[in-house]
Amino acid sequence: MLYPMIFTPVLKDYLWGGRNLHAKLGRTLPADGVIAESWEIAGHEDGVSRVANGPYAGWPLTQVHAELGLDLIGSANAWAQARGKFPLLVKLLDAHTPLSVQVHPDDAYALAHEGNELGKTEMWVVLHAEPGAELIVGVKAGTTPAAFRRAIEEQQLEPYLHRLPVQAGDHVCVPAGTLHAIMGGLLIAEIQQNSNTTYRVYDWGRVDAAGKARPLHVDKALAVIDFARVEPQICPPTLIAEEPGVRRELLCSNRYFTTERITLEAGAVFCGACTGESLEIWGALAGQVTVNELALAGVRFCLLPAALGAYTVTAASPATLLRTYVSSA
Repeated sequence: MLYPMIFTPVLKDYLWGGRNLHAKLGRTLPADGVIAESWEIAGHEDGVSRVANGPYAGWPLTQVHAELGLDLIGSANAWAQARGKFPLLVKLLDAHTPLSVQVHPDDAYALAHEGNELGKTEMWVVLHAEPGAELIVGVKAGTTPAAFRRAIEEQQLEPYLHRLPVQAGDHVCVPAGTLHAIMGGLLIAEIQQNSNTTYRVYDWGRVDAAGKARPLHVDKALAVIDFARVEPQICPPTLIAEEPGVRRELLCSNRYFTTERITLEAGAVFCGACTGESLEIWGALAGQVTVNELALAGVRFCLLPAALGAYTVTAASPATLLRTYVSSA
C-alpha cells in the first residue's frame, strides 16, 4: 500500500489568474473563466487533492494521511502529525496579472492568531516568464514600519517595494515575514508549508465581478513583516553532486523543507530511499521519467511515502526535476 502517488489537482479561480496552465502546460481546464492556482498536492481545509493512481485512487490526501500517519509523512514531520497537519502544499500559479502585495506569518503568529493554521515559508521556481516579468520581494533599504504604514494609508507603496526581474529557471526562497508579490506574466511552481494564511497590504485598487474589493489586513501584516529583509537578490543554486548523467543542485533549505533541482540525461538513473524520516515530493518540470513504475512527465508532481523504501528515478528523455523532502537535522 506504499507507492508513488499522483493526484488530481484542486483548481482556484482567483481574479489574477489566466489560461496559461492550458496554453503553456497543456492542462485540461474548465471551458470558461480563469484559473489562478492548481493545488497539485494539497491536504488543507481550503483544498484537498485526491489520489489518482493505485490502491488509494479516489482517496483525499487527508484520508490517506489519517490512514498511514508517519509512514506517509515521516518522523521529521512528527510536529505536523501532532497538529493533525500534512506538512507541505505544492501549487502551480498562473499570474496573468499581479497578485496583491502581501506577507505570510510564521508558525508562532499563526498559532496565536489563526487557530491551528501553520505559518507559511515558501519557495518559487519560475516556469515561464514574459519579457520584463518581475517579482516584489522584500523592502527597499531604509524602510521603517512607520513609513510603510503611512505609505499604505496614502496608497504610495512603490518607493518601498523591492522589484526583482526574473526569467524561466530562476528560483526564490521566501521565508515567512517576507513582503512579496508575484507580478503579471509569470507561471510558477510553489512549494510551501501547508497554509493558506495571507495578509494583504495593497491590491492595486482591484474589485471583483460584484464590484467588491478584497479585504486588507494591515495591522496583522505590519506585525509580521520582516523589515530586515532588504533588497534580496536571485541566488544561484549550490552544486551538491555531479556524476555522469546526473546533476544535483540545492535551491532552498529551511526547517520545513529542502528542495533540490536534479537534471538527468536520457537513460540516467537516480537511486534513493525513503527510510521513514521524510516523505519526498518529486516534480517533473521538463522531460519524462519513471519513478519506480510510475510515469511522470513535465509538469507533474508525485508523492513518495516516507516508509516507501528504495526507489529509482529513470529518465526516458533529458529531464529537469524538483525533489523536496524534510530533514530532521
